[in-house]
Amino acid sequence: MKKIIALLVFTTITLTGFSQEDQESSGSVIQTYTPSKLLKKGQWDIKWFNNLYTQTKAADKEGNVIKDLDRQTFFTSSFDIFTGISENSKLNIGLLFDIRSNVLGDRNALDVFSFDGERGTARSGLASIAPAIKFNPLKNVSNFTIQSAFHIPLLGDESDAQGVFFDQTAYTFQNRFFYDYTLPSGNWQLFTELNTEYNFGEEDSFADETFVLSPGVFMSYFPSSKSTILGFVQHLHRFGDFKQDFTAIGFGGKYQLTKVLNLELLYSSFVRGNDTGLGNSFNIGLRALF
Repeated sequence: MKKIIALLVFTTITLTGFSQEDQESSGSVIQTYTPSKLLKKGQWDIKWFNNLYTQTKAADKEGNVIKDLDRQTFFTSSFDIFTGISENSKLNIGLLFDIRSNVLGDRNALDVFSFDGERGTARSGLASIAPAIKFNPLKNVSNFTIQSAFHIPLLGDESDAQGVFFDQTAYTFQNRFFYDYTLPSGNWQLFTELNTEYNFGEEDSFADETFVLSPGVFMSYFPSSKSTILGFVQHLHRFGDFKQDFTAIGFGGKYQLTKVLNLELLYSSFVRGNDTGLGNSFNIGLRALF
């Protein structure tokens, strides 16, 4: 059970990062801004991203696939709030928090939305909160930024008395490195991310004293100024007291509903791994920038 939540955290963190921002005179919101773009002073960026991960397969420590398992489903609703505070658009501050709902015991995947807390099969609630900063470390490379966050768990135990897993109880110091490149035609854009984590502070947590390296590559095509189609590949490798790795591929799209609001839809499949679940995730997000 512990291993599945790592998938969910990875998906939520990495896919939430690939949203797009404000509108400038040189292009639309989704064309101009990526996570590599910092906010101007007084500007606000609010993201609401929802991830549903469900599985009936897993991989053992040797990577062998185990099929026909009881269905397990994990839902995360993530909120990322940032604002610009510097005159030169070099520093943003923010707050991140996650609400989770998990159902086990071969229950229907959509049961996560009941938030019923049924004894022995479900848990839900506010899982963690994280103060964050985002900055541009290189003066002459404006499309390279770093986001640092300290994730504080808000739960007492990872699993309840009936064995229903909720989230990790270890603290997380996270750094995410963003870079993007728009091809000369302007119709294609490459976005890359490297997520790093150090988890610590709770010896009873599966994640305690582990390190995570998680690269991701996204390629976007813009059929119009208000829409984009994208494909991506992501990988996660965990080192330390608990070892794990997996790879996911996916696709999706974004649409600029208004000058302020964007809609995002993504799907991903976990295609391989070691000591991990092999499921699918369905994602929908809204982002407002003003």
